[in-house]
Amino acid sequence: MWILTILTLLLLFFFKSGLALQIQCYQCEEVTHDCTTPEFVVNCTINVQDMCQNEVLVKEDGIHYRKSCASSGACLIASSGYQQFCTGKMNSVCITCCNTSLCNGPRHKKRPQASASVSLTAPYFTVFALLVLLSSLNANSGLF
Repeated sequence: MWILTILTLLLLFFFKSGLALQIQCYQCEEVTHDCTTPEFVVNCTINVQDMCQNEVLVKEDGIHYRKSCASSGACLIASSGYQQFCTGKMNSVCITCCNTSLCNGPRHKKRPQASASVSLTAPYFTVFALLVLLSSLNANSGLF
């Protein structure tokens, strides 16, 4: 029974503190340079904005960037809605979403390209693992 209490307290800590659910993203509004320096880093709204969004617009005067925090639903809808306009040519609009801190920044050469799919990051995996452990204890103990 004490294990159940400890696990419940841990889950409450993760959800109440927001430590496991807050990410940081780069944020700028239609600039002509890739705004991935420390002064553009923002903390996203806990439990609401769980993704970073990156927009690349090709205009007559060059490439423009927009970066921001976003909710997963809004970002994924926007990225899929603009997919047909992501050509890299004039008037092109490319929107991508990712769900780890500062993932809308510069791409690392050895990392795979971020996709619109959502995977379990470390904090979410920890909560998920605790829930699985809790349910297995519940099934094996016969206490509940």
